[in-house]
Amino acid sequence: MGFKNRLSRGLSKTREKFHERMNIIMERGAQLDDEYWDNLEEALILSDMGPSASIQIVENLRDVTRRKALEDAAAVKDYLIDEIANLFVQPEIDIFEDTPVCVLFVGINGAGKTTTLGKIAKYGVDNGHEVLMGSADTFRAAAIEQLEVWSERAGVEIVERKRGSDPASVCYATLERAEQKGSDLVLIDTAGRLHTSDDLMRELEKVVNVTRKRATIPVKTVLVIDATTGQNGLAQAKVFNDALNLDAVIVTKLDGTAKGGIAVAISHELNLPIVRLGVGEQIEDLRPFDPHDFAEELVG
Repeated sequence: MGFKNRLSRGLSKTREKFHERMNIIMERGAQLDDEYWDNLEEALILSDMGPSASIQIVENLRDVTRRKALEDAAAVKDYLIDEIANLFVQPEIDIFEDTPVCVLFVGINGAGKTTTLGKIAKYGVDNGHEVLMGSADTFRAAAIEQLEVWSERAGVEIVERKRGSDPASVCYATLERAEQKGSDLVLIDTAGRLHTSDDLMRELEKVVNVTRKRATIPVKTVLVIDATTGQNGLAQAKVFNDALNLDAVIVTKLDGTAKGGIAVAISHELNLPIVRLGVGEQIEDLRPFDPHDFAEELVG
């Protein structure tokens, strides 16, 4: 199954919910009056695109309607895909290809950071990179074990320390080893933490700052977000971005949610690119993000 089909399958729950709302709108009539635009805006918000993105999409569509003299709701729907796609921030580069680079993976517990890192390590090896992994999640033994599994699967060395070690020291040691090996793609896992914990967020700031000061290569910080959290995911992203000045976002678990529109909200409101999408458990289910493909599968 190609990724487009996996993406379609992964967004099926979100798409079905959106179709239900759009069908209700269409049943009320095809006239492009204020009630239609209010209902469309509500349908977008309820698809977890958030108020800001939804209002912007409707404003843009109203402008298109005037300029092109569109006559009914069916004609407007043809432009909806493009308007959703255009709201996504486009990355200037693929941070996993513009090497050498060190990427720190951050997020709350259970978002899929460790698994995502492992998949990208395998992707890097398959694309000719010298990859090194660092396990700076020193609080959770299972995280180290998970990375060890991916280390074996991808054939990638991992830098780790005993449980309870200072995570910043692991980042430091990982960068030292990367210089010794000549690694060009350095991937570092960090401990999951609740964005509502000031102490844990300050600790993460320290980890990121130590890494940036020690590194002789660019350091990027990527937030891994679980799509099933919906609007709470946007709240998480805002806190992490305020604390760490994020470079990009990876959205996981789209295959298990009707809240896929949260990807639109996060990219638009935080002005951050989404660099990967996860639509399943397999390695091939994590792929580069294409805004138009996403919007097309979201709308149907």
